[in-house]
Amino acid sequence: MFEAGSNLFTVAPNLPTEALVLNSYETFSSVRTLLLKLSNDLTGEHRDVALAIHQLSELGVMLVGQMMDHETPVARA
Repeated sequence: MFEAGSNLFTVAPNLPTEALVLNSYETFSSVRTLLLKLSNDLTGEHRDVALAIHQLSELGVMLVGQMMDHETPVARA
C-alpha cells in the first residue's frame, strides 16, 4: 500500500551541480518540445493552456541556459 511521504523517484544526493543543471536543461527542453507538438493537436482553450505551459517551460530553458553559461562559459567565435 502507498505510504504518505514516500518517494517513488529520488535524485542522487551527491551529484555535481553541473550534472543537475544539465539534466534540468534537458528536461525543460523535452517538455517544451512535447508541449509544442501537443498544442498542434489541440484547439481553443486547451491549446491556449498548452501554449502557456510551453511558454513557461521556454523561460525555464532560458534560465537554466543562462545558469550554464555562468557556470561554464563558452568561448564565442
